[in-house]
Amino acid sequence: MLNRILEFSLRQRATVVLATAVLVALGIWSAVRLPIDAVPDITSPQVQINTAVAALAPEEIEKLVTLPIESEMAGLPGMVELRSLSNHDDISG
Repeated sequence: MLNRILEFSLRQRATVVLATAVLVALGIWSAVRLPIDAVPDITSPQVQINTAVAALAPEEIEKLVTLPIESEMAGLPGMVELRSLSNHDDISG
């Protein structure tokens, strides 16, 4: 069987070269239109919660706003990491 393939390839060189060129062109065409990123996004899903409390100091924001939210979020299934930041930004304009 292998001998017959080799004999055909040697006798029909132009056909083999043409078929190879067609396959290479189809491969390049398919690779260009492939909808997959070369480097997938490996970051974990994140949620950011912003609360604006102009009347409180950062310590009060931590105690009255951030800590209760952290307590509720900590029990979520699949939670890997929980980080928070409490600061006082002047939102009065």
